[in-house]
Amino acid sequence: MALGLRLALWYGALTVAVVMLIGLSTYAIHSRAHYEDLDQMLVGAAQHANSETMGSLPASQLDQVLAVPASPEVSTLVYGPDGILARSPNGSGVPHLNPATVMRQPSGPAFGPLVGLAPAFISIQASPGAFGIALDANGGRWRIYVLPVSSSGRYLEVAAPLGRIDASVDRLAWLLIVLGTLGSAAAFMAAWLVAGHALHPIRSMTTTAAVIARSRSFSERVPLTPHDDELRRLALTFNEMLQSLEVAYEGQQRFVADASHELRAPLTAIQANLELLERHRDMPETDRREAVSEASREAARLGRLVAELLALARADAGVTIRSQHVELDRVALEAVREARHLAGGRKVEIEALDPVSLSGDPDRLKELLLILLDNAVKYTPEQGVISLRLRRNGTHAEVAVSDNGLGIPPGDLPHIFDRFYRADPARSNDPGGSGLGLAIALWIAERHGGSIRIQSEPGSGTRATVSLPLAA
Repeated sequence: MALGLRLALWYGALTVAVVMLIGLSTYAIHSRAHYEDLDQMLVGAAQHANSETMGSLPASQLDQVLAVPASPEVSTLVYGPDGILARSPNGSGVPHLNPATVMRQPSGPAFGPLVGLAPAFISIQASPGAFGIALDANGGRWRIYVLPVSSSGRYLEVAAPLGRIDASVDRLAWLLIVLGTLGSAAAFMAAWLVAGHALHPIRSMTTTAAVIARSRSFSERVPLTPHDDELRRLALTFNEMLQSLEVAYEGQQRFVADASHELRAPLTAIQANLELLERHRDMPETDRREAVSEASREAARLGRLVAELLALARADAGVTIRSQHVELDRVALEAVREARHLAGGRKVEIEALDPVSLSGDPDRLKELLLILLDNAVKYTPEQGVISLRLRRNGTHAEVAVSDNGLGIPPGDLPHIFDRFYRADPARSNDPGGSGLGLAIALWIAERHGGSIRIQSEPGSGTRATVSLPLAA
């Protein structure tokens, strides 16, 4: 079932419940008020007649007292031990009801149990009399109040027809039913229209998502609603998600293209050298060794590239690293010793080395430092100086690797952590590089809760600073 239809049904059902509650309350209160007014009028008329008859007048005088009725609708009768002694001029149509029986078995209210749910608005004191209900020859109901007249054995009976009130109550019931039905239908239609209008932005999102699924393009955006409400914020969030997906998708495409390009170069070199060896089996030994050596170098380069791609793939997959107690100063010493073997004529020195301990993966931390030292070696000319400094800084350890090499142009600094990105000067000094080292170094630092900051000036050198949280 559609969401709009469900909302319309819920709103319609709620409206029906409210209308029914209001209608029943109106019907019960209105009806009870009319019946109670009649009962109060009958009690008042009986008490007035009793004050005039006083129970001791002879029958001949009773007719004179009852000659003027209290109300055109109210009939008064006086019963004695042998039957009716006198009646008002309009009392001939009152159905006969034994007053003694009414006193012994009084009837309940003139209204039904549904009307009885309404609170009483008038306090009616029936005692010492009692109420009864009788039916006339036409089936019409009469409300009768019987009041004993002192100790004379007489009863004063006051009666009024209920036909007018019953008809009014029935008309009110039908009117409420019709109006409630029409109102509920109108509320359902209004709820359907309002729900459809309110859900229009969601339909737009559904359409946009379907277009993206068919076209596999994240350039589509959901139109925003003019009002600052939840649907507008949902559309903004959806568009932000599409923007993130578009950036991630384009980055993935660039990554695949760059990886294919980087992998193709060593594979092409290896294939070319193998084909050369196969075609010229009698080539000189010097040329043969050179071809084998070049193929071996390219195979090693290919292996390093695959290992770096695997490390980044694990990083993207959220693979966790092991955590143990690490003495970072010992790891830094090992990294410097290995970097000195690759330094050529460059000097690799330790500027400062504080004893620092933290939680992490010693192999990954060593790899991080070797990447920074290797970059410094590659981009520093011979006889240059590369220094490493490890110091405490509050709750963090800071490792700084500095050099006096080529430096990085300002336009390249924002992109140095991008995968496969290499500035033009760097490419000339490191033709075998893959451009993945700093991306891996950043991943290692972030996995340890740290960060990397690069400062550089062209021609003046570069300084890479790694900040890592200390062990608790």
